[in-house]
Amino acid sequence: MWARAANGDRDAFGRIFDRHAKTVYNHLFRRTADWSEAEDLTSAVFLHAWRRRSEVALDRDSALPWLLGIAERLLSNTRRRLRRAEALLRRLVSHDESVGDHADRVAGEVDDARRMSQLHRALARLPRHEREVVELCMWSGLDQQAAATALGVAVGTVKSRLHRARRRLGADLADRPGVATSSTSKNPVTVEEVAR
Repeated sequence: MWARAANGDRDAFGRIFDRHAKTVYNHLFRRTADWSEAEDLTSAVFLHAWRRRSEVALDRDSALPWLLGIAERLLSNTRRRLRRAEALLRRLVSHDESVGDHADRVAGEVDDARRMSQLHRALARLPRHEREVVELCMWSGLDQQAAATALGVAVGTVKSRLHRARRRLGADLADRPGVATSSTSKNPVTVEEVAR
């Protein structure tokens, strides 16, 4: 399917989008703790992928590691610009609009964003190379081989980084009030395994 997409077949690329967009979005939401920013970045990932489709680096016939690598680079390159845009939007959007029947959805989004912010702060305390492995393996569901491809490192490096990150994260989350962790595990990471 990717070969067809690389040759300009938009339907094939659309199927690739349908297959991977949710995973890319979830990865970016977990990285940013902001659903709006994650939506914008997901669109940018697939636009970039379409433009660079001839350069794809497949991992066992999957474009997902390549797409997540693009997501990581775009996030790094655009975070400052997106923050400015969000600040401008907040000033422009009227706060007088009624919530109406959307109250439950909005409350859920606020709760999700609060929880993700808490987890994001815990992840921010990890070294960058360990944080990247957690985001790719625990959040985006890549196996260690695919994460190694996305990061351009050896599989053994991914394994050791993930092990250290799980231990540090588990200890960090256990020390934070209001963050539920499991004390019975040798690797006490939880908060539903760092908010799958």
